[in-house]
Amino acid sequence: MKKQLLFAFGAAAIVATPGLAATRVASSADLTSGPAARTYSNVDYNKYETRTTTRTYDADDGNVLYYTAPSSRSQLYKEYGATSGSKTVRTSRSETVRTTLKRKYYLAHPFYQPLGGYFGSVTDFSYNSSSYGMKLTPYDGVSLSETDGDWDAKMFSIKEDFSYGITDRLALMGMLRYDAADYQFKWKDGSKDKESDKDLNMFGLGAQWRFVDNTEWIATLSGYFEHQKDVANDFILELKAGYKVARSTIYGLARGWYVSFDEDAYGNGVSSDDPARTLFVAYRVDDKAFYAEGGVGVFSVLDEDWTLNLEAILGNYDWHNQASIKGAIGWQPNDWFALNLYAKTSFYDSADGKKLKMYWYQADVPGLDTGLTNIGKTKLDDYNEWSVGLQVIFQF
Repeated sequence: MKKQLLFAFGAAAIVATPGLAATRVASSADLTSGPAARTYSNVDYNKYETRTTTRTYDADDGNVLYYTAPSSRSQLYKEYGATSGSKTVRTSRSETVRTTLKRKYYLAHPFYQPLGGYFGSVTDFSYNSSSYGMKLTPYDGVSLSETDGDWDAKMFSIKEDFSYGITDRLALMGMLRYDAADYQFKWKDGSKDKESDKDLNMFGLGAQWRFVDNTEWIATLSGYFEHQKDVANDFILELKAGYKVARSTIYGLARGWYVSFDEDAYGNGVSSDDPARTLFVAYRVDDKAFYAEGGVGVFSVLDEDWTLNLEAILGNYDWHNQASIKGAIGWQPNDWFALNLYAKTSFYDSADGKKLKMYWYQADVPGLDTGLTNIGKTKLDDYNEWSVGLQVIFQF
């Protein structure tokens, strides 16, 4: 009897969200990034450097254009001779020339979006991991061959966010994501149930509006739709606001998802092909869910070509809460190209110790179609998510 993993569950089928999406169907996994809602600031992503050259020369009071502050009185006045007829000449008045460098838009800025008439491209290569331990406790009268094991998902993703600036304040965007994932249940006796999935699993469309941008504040509002193949449709709203301090932007964010699943439940399961039977651990038995998250972050210009972004997020993902932190280092040698290396990990998750319902499903066997039957509970522990990635960013 061949076993395999399935990714959703309904009245006649199973659905479980792949990889990180198993806990966040919107998979921010990047979601952990928020997907694609990036805009730019007229002031804060721009690095101004000033070079001052000073020429000092003898002049009478009426011929000096600019003044420089002297460090001592001896620099302000110079005495000529020690006899009568000597005169004092003021020598420290100077002409100051300031050269201002070209403004630089930092493409890895969390508020980035292309200007009107320009295109933006963010290609995100990421490796994502999601895992937890589980102990299955069947009800009296139900027998299972294995009751202790681990769930593990590894996923390599390529996500493309493409945007176009209709105006300097409004941009349209489109998203695609390709996933190559391996899922498995590892049981205490050493056996494993595995499945792999490689496909173009997500596409989306949206818009973003930078409705505040001045010398101190910046704020954006974004809305978009994502379709996850054979899993769900997501409707997402995001609000960001930042305060500009010297070379940094300190910001807060809030996101909300309405998730409409293709089937009547979602979770993880093991099934056999012949006969068609399934053991299913349900995160939720419903065809819809709502996710929300909020957080704070700081984006800083370290040098003309280098940037640092730190972000902390607390989210409610329907059946569990999670706290995570993300760090990113960006390198941008010119105005149109940047690389952004990032890492993200969860450090708290309420899934630890949570007990989920466990179901048995059997179909297409005459006289034995039991439907979806609750047969016990599953206790989770050591829940963990992490990801590393590289973003290749262009503006043209």
